[in-house]
Amino acid sequence: MVRQLALNEMVDVLKAVAETTRLRILFLLDKGDLTVSDLTKILGQSQPRVSRHLRLLTEARLIERYQEGAWAYFSLSSCSLRQQMLKTILAHIDTKDGLIERDMTRLDEVKQQRSRAAAAYFSKNAHDWDKLRLLHVPDNTVEQTMVELVGTTPFQSMLDIGTGTGSLLKLFSPLYTRAIGIDNNRDMLAVARVNLDKAGISNAQVRLGDVAALPVEKETFNLVTIYQVLHFLSDPEIAIFEAARVMRPGARLIIVDYAPHELDFLREKYAHVRLGFSDSQMEYWLEKAGLTLEKTLSFQPQQNGNTKGLTLKLWLARDPRLLIARQKTLVTETA
Repeated sequence: MVRQLALNEMVDVLKAVAETTRLRILFLLDKGDLTVSDLTKILGQSQPRVSRHLRLLTEARLIERYQEGAWAYFSLSSCSLRQQMLKTILAHIDTKDGLIERDMTRLDEVKQQRSRAAAAYFSKNAHDWDKLRLLHVPDNTVEQTMVELVGTTPFQSMLDIGTGTGSLLKLFSPLYTRAIGIDNNRDMLAVARVNLDKAGISNAQVRLGDVAALPVEKETFNLVTIYQVLHFLSDPEIAIFEAARVMRPGARLIIVDYAPHELDFLREKYAHVRLGFSDSQMEYWLEKAGLTLEKTLSFQPQQNGNTKGLTLKLWLARDPRLLIARQKTLVTETA
């Protein structure tokens, strides 16, 4: 049964939407989560005015606010009914409208600025990346756990999103027939190629590409990995959807990233855009992408004097289509 809104709720929703700036905000948030600072830059309005519009949209339950350290992000409502209403409204907005075109141009500038900050960091630290990564993970048991989860059965193909120095391509090289690593930084790819050559791995290649538009065909890979990449992205959900797009029926996706934390210095010093992810947030994104979450693991930080550590999380998901097909076959056979 489809849930419906009470009359007063519907009036609140319509009132909230029926204003130019608020409609522009909703259109922008449909493209990804943004902060007040982001929206202020894009809309060209003062912070108090933008905050007022955000409050009204939040009260109407059309958007949601979540905190990451000192930053507050806003996203469209997770309520399926309100999502459906908003999608219908936003789909009928003329994208050639002058204000919308300007907003999209400024949104692209905001995202490019974030990308440049991350790319600059990677370029500066490409050769030391593996060493820096060890500062954030408790020990090497994470990769060993990944190997145990994948098992020893060979498979056809692997995709490593945000491959960095190619460490996961090396890790799973005994199992796959072919593999591709994608990264948006040429310096990183140069290091990865050297590492693969040194390891004698000839059935893996690395490519320059955007995690939001992977340069590979759909339904191609048996295993997809995203290792400590999502916290660098302004729109992690897009990367998960892209991962789902390229997965074969029954394929597995392993995501490794940080649990929610409040270490704000990681933003400026290490170009982190997101301060970790909750289990509920990750499960929601995976379900939206059509994937089933099978396992969640936590890796507590090692003690390092008075330095506050970071908890690392592993999420294992699967494309359920192969299982569904098998279940349908069994039903047919027993009918």
